[in-house]
Amino acid sequence: MNGQWKLGVYLAALLAFVPATLATAAPKPVQFRAADGVTVYGDYYTNGNPHRPLILLFHQAGSNRGEYSTIAPRLVEAGFNCLAIDQRVGGSMWGQKNQPVQHLGHSPSYLDAERDLQAALNWSRTVEKKGKVILWGSSYSASLVFVVAAQHPDEVSGVLAFSPGEYFEQKDMIRQAAARVHVPVYITCGSGAKETANARPIYEAVASKDKVFFLPPTGVHGSKTLRTDSDAAGAVRNWQEVLTFLKKNFG
Repeated sequence: MNGQWKLGVYLAALLAFVPATLATAAPKPVQFRAADGVTVYGDYYTNGNPHRPLILLFHQAGSNRGEYSTIAPRLVEAGFNCLAIDQRVGGSMWGQKNQPVQHLGHSPSYLDAERDLQAALNWSRTVEKKGKVILWGSSYSASLVFVVAAQHPDEVSGVLAFSPGEYFEQKDMIRQAAARVHVPVYITCGSGAKETANARPIYEAVASKDKVFFLPPTGVHGSKTLRTDSDAAGAVRNWQEVLTFLKKNFG
């Protein structure tokens, strides 16, 4: 009987703890407008400490903010606040719809999505926080984060780019932007030769002396290289490198 009582107390304590943990990890839906009036939808993940850095998470083509449904909670555990948004260039990966694409009825050009990244940075100024802002991009948005960072050197404290490339009509646009970025930069890509050929010239153009190029032994395109459902063989090592960079530069 005494053993059953102890088990009951243990289970009650466990059940009392779990909902609080889940509530802390649950993202808060947010929305705001880009400069041209398009509504941007996002999920705000917070650790409750407004003094910690805020990471703005941008997805790849064909995707949506669900790309970060397993990544953002891990970053919160590491001490960061996060905002993952739906850009107007995306699709229905991860079992959910991209809301701006739904409302617009189509995905415009990659470059049009820069307005959404800018809007997220504007939104970050309204959050009750005193921490730094870090830009994190995946595929085409991994390129656009350099454009935004170059335009806002006093507001952006760091950049992480997963599979960047010159994906735009002006074929040196991202290298030109990277040459104006002086904050800490982390660049990685998939493990294939084409991925490396796309990303390395951008890394070489980055002006910052504090920059990392990690070519993983096993990796896939974009931020999904951190998801075990997309990169079971490489996700653990890729996380190690990302967290090492974040800890070194942002505590």
